[in-house]
Amino acid sequence: MPERATFSARLDCHYLLEAPAAIDERTLLVATLHGYSSNPEVMLRLTRGILGPAALIASLRGPSQFYISNSPAQAVGYGWGTSAHQAESVRLHHQMLLHVFDETGRRFGIAADRRLLVGFSQPVGMNYRFAATHPEAVRGVIGICGGVPKNWETGDYRPVRAALLHIARREDEFYPASDTAPYTERLRTRAGDVEFHLLDGGHRFPSKAGPIIARWIERVFFGG
Repeated sequence: MPERATFSARLDCHYLLEAPAAIDERTLLVATLHGYSSNPEVMLRLTRGILGPAALIASLRGPSQFYISNSPAQAVGYGWGTSAHQAESVRLHHQMLLHVFDETGRRFGIAADRRLLVGFSQPVGMNYRFAATHPEAVRGVIGICGGVPKNWETGDYRPVRAALLHIARREDEFYPASDTAPYTERLRTRAGDVEFHLLDGGHRFPSKAGPIIARWIERVFFGG
């Protein structure tokens, strides 16, 4: 039998940072994570579209890169890991978020109570893990068209301080409504503030969710 060996090597991680014209006491620091095979440019545009011009947005690039199958121009997509080495993927995901929140937060003077984590599809469950592992790092988490960790109820997690907003789609082919129906109660086993919305449509970023998100942000971050 072959011997298995492991070593660590340095990995360069990347993100796009887009700042508003002015930073004030209502500015949110938003870390946003794209779905499988997408990229930070797309996620930055989508996130800006639902949050408006006032947010400070850091759009992270998934550390796994690959050619998108059937792409005529050998386009490259990015992802956040697989189940083959899940613990390593989760650890890297946490390290990336902690670095971005700390570096960007210190640079612009934005404390943890004004930090928001957004994810679409693949990183949604990983973002919930982050909030339950580092509850002091973020005030709110928005999960869009994604899942809840399989070990959410049994894993070695801490109580979630962040408010959670989960947006699902009724015709989602990857996360069908029958699977997402229990998410509210499942998330509440770790978090005290959970809001769930089921919108029409398939597995796509919900451009019309802006008013839902705006009301949630006003309530969670500014007591409105």
